[in-house]
Amino acid sequence: MFKRSVAVFLFISSLVVMAPVSAVAYVGLCCAHCGGNMPLNILGGGVPETNEFRFKISQSWMRMSPYKDGTKNVDPSTLLGANNGTTFAAVPAEMEMFMTMVSGAYSFTDDFALMMMTSYVRNDMPMLLNGALGGFVMQSEGLGDTKVIGKYRLFTDDHLAPSKQVSAILGVSAPTGRIDIGFQNHPSAVFQGTILPYRMQTSTGTFDPIMGLTFQGSKDPYWYGANLQYTGRWYDNSQGYHRGQEVALDLYGMLQFHPKALGQVQLKATYEDKYSDEPYDQRVKGEGHAGFNSKNNFISPLFDPANYGGWKVWASGGFQFQPWNLQVVELMVSWPIYMNLNGPQLADDWKIQATWYWEVPTKKSRRYTGLKAPSELGF
Repeated sequence: MFKRSVAVFLFISSLVVMAPVSAVAYVGLCCAHCGGNMPLNILGGGVPETNEFRFKISQSWMRMSPYKDGTKNVDPSTLLGANNGTTFAAVPAEMEMFMTMVSGAYSFTDDFALMMMTSYVRNDMPMLLNGALGGFVMQSEGLGDTKVIGKYRLFTDDHLAPSKQVSAILGVSAPTGRIDIGFQNHPSAVFQGTILPYRMQTSTGTFDPIMGLTFQGSKDPYWYGANLQYTGRWYDNSQGYHRGQEVALDLYGMLQFHPKALGQVQLKATYEDKYSDEPYDQRVKGEGHAGFNSKNNFISPLFDPANYGGWKVWASGGFQFQPWNLQVVELMVSWPIYMNLNGPQLADDWKIQATWYWEVPTKKSRRYTGLKAPSELGF
């Protein structure tokens, strides 16, 4: 999968490089009013022109490996053994996550846009098992949570084609996924149907507030900005726990070297707290513990709420390309440059995301051209 994705990335890159570079566009690939270019993987990226819709679909592939405890790499085989608190009966070797995201947005005024997005997730986690069973691939998939976000422009230096602007983001993530997915293919029948670890679930199980500030700037042919975002987890879900609070800061810079293409770099830093507690199925029913007794040790570090969260810093690079008017294709490759994790837990390895974005003007839009003139008129 990784090799195929890299091949696609190089192919698109070659098309962009070979394209003619006769001019540099002033308004960017996206509309001038929305601030022009912005990485599409940032929340709020791609705000449509006033009285227009925009739609976006993304596919991401992410791999997690090796194990880390703090900043140090850990060989997962050294964690495999008896359930004595430092070794475990089951340890993940790696993880791959495939996520399809779809979103839509509409700008009601020059300053306010409303966005909605959801996802479908599949997780594959090869597991090492102590003893004769050897191992298996733990799997889960399903609908993720749904976000509804409002973006309001607080400041701009130009009403229609700003070179600097600041916007506020306010919204909520609704729990449309699941937090009760169980084992379906464990080699031991006794574990079938018992609850999967936290990150194999597709939801937080809570309505999570999202707040942020976004700065966008441009100086032809450069585009740059920053996005600060907070996601709150303020109460327990139906399983009696909540995911940790999360803060993220994105910094980006872009160079539009062709009317239909640009290159971009991005730096993203995140901090996430630990999970608050064990789910009911672990805490009360003993699932995830040796002998199905909640007083016993965990059978895997994946069931320990303390083994989640920490600091992560990602670097990203990619391209945006405009194949047709009002449409943009983006390809981003990301890799971690620093991690200090609440371990032991799987560390991030790489991520590839491909996005297709298109804008749809309505009759109220400034850019609406209406129907083509009759051919008899000659234009």
